[in-house]
Amino acid sequence: MDLENQINCERKRFNKLLNFRLPHRFMTIGVVIVLLSIALMFVRAFVLEGDTLWLKQLLQKTMLVGMLVMSMSKDKIEDEMTHSLRAQSYAIAFVIGVVYALIMPYVEFGVSNVVHSGGEAFKDLGDFQVLLFMLMIQLMFYHNLKRYR
Repeated sequence: MDLENQINCERKRFNKLLNFRLPHRFMTIGVVIVLLSIALMFVRAFVLEGDTLWLKQLLQKTMLVGMLVMSMSKDKIEDEMTHSLRAQSYAIAFVIGVVYALIMPYVEFGVSNVVHSGGEAFKDLGDFQVLLFMLMIQLMFYHNLKRYR
């Protein structure tokens, strides 16, 4: 009986983690964070001078946090269908993100060697690029799936 209680307790914790969502108002907070980050990225790129690499990295991380907040926030009407659509969009984003991370370095390498005939070096994708791509894909697919349900 003790083992069954432990299993039920673990199952409840796991379901609580799977079903965690932020309240709906966090969607607008996430959008504001993302838009402010993008605006400050333009300011950093075109207005500020000097070594602002730390600011670039801070704004990138802030934008990822904003997109994650958008991804984790509830809809106004949350039901089993939205849970299913959200799960499908996460699965699609994961698969497309993995394919993107595997293929894109070779595409960049080939294109850079065609454009610059000097023989460019092979570069791997950074964490920001992959995470940004996956969050964008998840948000895009979730809202499209929700629209066409």
